[in-house]
Amino acid sequence: QLQFVESGGGLVQPGGSLRVSCAASGFSLVHYDVGWFRHAPGKEHEGVSCISSSGDTTYYEDSVKGRFTISRDNANNTVYLQMNNLQSEDTGVYYCALRTCTMAMVRATKVMSDWGQGTQVTVSS
Repeated sequence: QLQFVESGGGLVQPGGSLRVSCAASGFSLVHYDVGWFRHAPGKEHEGVSCISSSGDTTYYEDSVKGRFTISRDNANNTVYLQMNNLQSEDTGVYYCALRTCTMAMVRATKVMSDWGQGTQVTVSS
């Protein structure tokens, strides 16, 4: 059974960086697109970024372009999200899931796997 475990979140000051990880078990990610999502306080889930199965194609939601970088290590069944120049509006619980990765749908939250427990990212001075 596919299970994602997100980790790497924490408390960081504005302008700081974090790298969150998404480790999959019970399933190989090698043939699947994967997305990162976040749930900010008082807001709905939103897609943040996604990466194609090969890693050749990536898309980002407008507010994180130039600051976030998604990557994957298929050998280790893990997907990463490097987050730089973090701002208070980036605060939220970050999740990963299988999804179809397209530019038009990067913010959508239609996924093809169960949500994990997520990892909390808090940006505050």
